[in-house]
Amino acid sequence: MRGTCRQCPQVFLALFSVAFLVACEGSGNTYAPPPPPKVMVAQPLQQPVTQYFELTGNTAAINSVDIEARVQGFIESIDYQDGTAVTKGTQLFGIQRNTYQAQLDQAKATLASSQASQVGAKQEYDRQVNLLRQNVTTQTAVDSAKATLDQANATIANAQASVELAEINLGYTQVVAPFDGTMTNHLVDVGALVGVSGPTQLATIVQMDPLYAYFSVSETQVLAIKASLAKQHSTLSQLDLPKIPAEIGLQNEDGYPHKGHLDYVSPQIDSSTGTLQVRALFDNKNRAMLPGMFVRVRVPVGHDDKALLVRDDALGTNQQGNYLLVLGKDDVVEQRQVKTGQKEGALRVIISGLDADEWVVTHGIQQAIPGSKVAPEKSDMNSVTADASGTTATTASQ
Repeated sequence: MRGTCRQCPQVFLALFSVAFLVACEGSGNTYAPPPPPKVMVAQPLQQPVTQYFELTGNTAAINSVDIEARVQGFIESIDYQDGTAVTKGTQLFGIQRNTYQAQLDQAKATLASSQASQVGAKQEYDRQVNLLRQNVTTQTAVDSAKATLDQANATIANAQASVELAEINLGYTQVVAPFDGTMTNHLVDVGALVGVSGPTQLATIVQMDPLYAYFSVSETQVLAIKASLAKQHSTLSQLDLPKIPAEIGLQNEDGYPHKGHLDYVSPQIDSSTGTLQVRALFDNKNRAMLPGMFVRVRVPVGHDDKALLVRDDALGTNQQGNYLLVLGKDDVVEQRQVKTGQKEGALRVIISGLDADEWVVTHGIQQAIPGSKVAPEKSDMNSVTADASGTTATTASQ
């Protein structure tokens, strides 16, 4: 009996296992794959878009001049505050005047003496001419008086030039602003001797309104512009540049809020970089921009009446470039390489690789695996764009 009791637990376990297997077989359960993931798809938005070249550049002052002392002397006054705006003709520095005032006075005295000598020479010449008419003097005496008069006239001309030169040098002792601008810090102090061995730089004045923006266009872009102009049977001249708008944006700004126009195009391509330098002109009345700033630049180069746009965040990137996840046959996801253009708000222009009637995955991108089936929920690009940014994106076409 004791041996039989020891075998009871094993027998009970075996019977329980058999019963469990029979119950499982009787239930008829089979493996069911999970349903396809839900994704939102939308067809690309088709609308007119102005085509731009998007470039980078730097701002530059329209005028920037070093203020220099052109005469020798001690600095007597600094008549501006560092960093302040000044107007044309404002005195900036005062240089010792007494020496140049004395030179001017001396030149004027010399001129007065020469003028007195000229009066005497003229009177003597006129007297000799009258005497010659009366046959009282000789032609030699007349010629001598004429030479004396000519010498007096030459002396006066020389004295007048000395006066003008002395006035100019005296004027150089008052260093004034050559145009409206903003002054840098002064480089010399009151009492410093300047102009000893040549012009001495005192400060720099910078004109900040308007402001230039320099940027470079690649050779490929230049050829594209020329081809576009050729199709229109048109050419581009310097007189046409102010008619071409340009826009720039700073690093901390969205879009391109600063409006201007082209001002200059280099006549030749830089062979070392393969680029063409272009300059645009912008108003800067509120001094929002400073010379030397990095800026984003865009210039209109064409117009597409039926551009295709998709959400910018629907794009992915791989080694081949940008791609979109597109709904294929039987709702199977395809990865499509595309060529992208400029950004228009929350949208991105698709140049090639996508048709207008195709459905692009806009939400649930992580669940949309290329080659796998999905459960698409169709929408339109305007609504999904509004969901992303709060308002429907609009293009910058003008």
